[in-house]
Amino acid sequence: MAQFQDVLKQSGLHPKPAGLVLQYGTAGFRTNAKLLDHIMFRMGLLATLRSKKTKATIGLMVTASHNPEEDNGVKLVDPMGEMVTPAWEGYATQLANAEQEELLAALKDVIEKEAINMSQEADVFVGKDTRSSSVSLSKAALDGVSALGGHSKDYGLVTTPQLHYMVCCQNTQGKYGEATEEGYYKKFSQAFIQLTKNASNCTDDQKHLSVDGANGIGALKVREIESHLKKELHISLFNDGSTGKLNHQCGADFVKVQQNPPTGMKMNSGERCCSFDGDADRIVYYYTDSERQFHLLDGDKIATLISTFLKELLTQAALDLEIAVVQTAYANGSSTNYLEDTMKVVVRCTKTGVKHLHHAAQEFDIGVYFEANGHGTVLFSKAAEEKIQQLAEDSNTNDERKRASLLLQNTINVINQTVGDAISDMLLIEAILAIKGMTIQQWDAIYRDLPSRQLKVKVSDRRVIDTADAERRAVSPAGLQEAIDSLVKKYSRARSFVRPSGTEDVVRVYAEADTQENADSLAHEVSLAVYRLAGGVGEEPKPLH
Repeated sequence: MAQFQDVLKQSGLHPKPAGLVLQYGTAGFRTNAKLLDHIMFRMGLLATLRSKKTKATIGLMVTASHNPEEDNGVKLVDPMGEMVTPAWEGYATQLANAEQEELLAALKDVIEKEAINMSQEADVFVGKDTRSSSVSLSKAALDGVSALGGHSKDYGLVTTPQLHYMVCCQNTQGKYGEATEEGYYKKFSQAFIQLTKNASNCTDDQKHLSVDGANGIGALKVREIESHLKKELHISLFNDGSTGKLNHQCGADFVKVQQNPPTGMKMNSGERCCSFDGDADRIVYYYTDSERQFHLLDGDKIATLISTFLKELLTQAALDLEIAVVQTAYANGSSTNYLEDTMKVVVRCTKTGVKHLHHAAQEFDIGVYFEANGHGTVLFSKAAEEKIQQLAEDSNTNDERKRASLLLQNTINVINQTVGDAISDMLLIEAILAIKGMTIQQWDAIYRDLPSRQLKVKVSDRRVIDTADAERRAVSPAGLQEAIDSLVKKYSRARSFVRPSGTEDVVRVYAEADTQENADSLAHEVSLAVYRLAGGVGEEPKPLH
């Protein structure tokens, strides 16, 4: 077949370093950019096959998100803007690791297993972040698409969520929106402007937000959407990429892990600030108080604000829709207690990883999901969207119900339901704070986080640890869970769990308790138990104090 000859010829221009093995994980492929040329070409091939299989447009995003600038990566986007299915993650790994002479056989294997009609047309949307390596790497991906006769559209510089949005718009024939950057800005900014009309007497001070763009793509795109916001939001942009290095001492991941403001940001006490990550699919908020004490509002606080707002609107609209918040075991215990006990919202716990959260959120009328790191969004079922629309259009609806249903409609339109999106999440949070007349301090005071500590223990084989109950309990090795249970009993308001890392031979330990000292000491004792029972290597863990 002439098609495969073309693949063979082209793949010679994108050779695989012999012996290199990489794994497609939740975040796609990620490693040093110098090792990725063959991967990009092959993901171009795979995206083309996926498009033929689904008879739909597929997305391919070149980014390494919050990783250092010298890294890069790639992830595929399925037809509704969601992450690619697990079976195809397996194919990605298989294709990536096939040695040069085995590539055609690996390709034909996927075609046979999936019974792909090779005469079917294929369309792939490609986007990239601001890393210097993204230029040649996205070109390699486009080469892969054309080698199998696929059509491609190169969107150039976009955030990851923008590419997810474009794919969804294209495959819903424009029902979700217009598959252009302009269409993205219009949809979300118009919904934001409609929402903020419900905010009474917002001063310019209250409309002000400082944004840390992580020296990445998000900074460029925030500038572009700002002109559509009609002065309803005043943004001071820091780390805009003009001087600093991508993700270096800035960005959502840095702020969350270091519990400190990013470098290069001017902060006045009490002012609202937020940070995006490198590809703008995560966001965290923070402020410093009059004592210069730093306060972080992470994904748990964001999910709580959003779900509380939605729950209140559902009550005002007298709509019988089930709303749930989906968390992982890393969610702070205080947030779970507040949601369940005070707000009477269903809380579902899943395994770590965005795809698990997204999947669980789809089971409810309205599913709010955020990882503590600030990656998340809200999903509305078709039925929920229809009920809200009917109520908004019903001329017999009383004023309170009508207002609530219109607010819900605009809330749906300000949310990027395909994936966590820092820009869309920022607009939603800003609108909620404006409508409720809330300061960031009042939002922070909804509940107080329990002190927590995360540690890592090196082990000779991470597969020794097996977990159940959404990673909250260790099933093996024998005796480990019993040891954790008895350690937890020593402290007040405490809990702890351990889980194997997805990428390296370490076991991650999480502990929380009533004081920081107790959380530290519980985390250390659990680390020792892991070290002793799960084959720890190197020196045994030392106490933190």
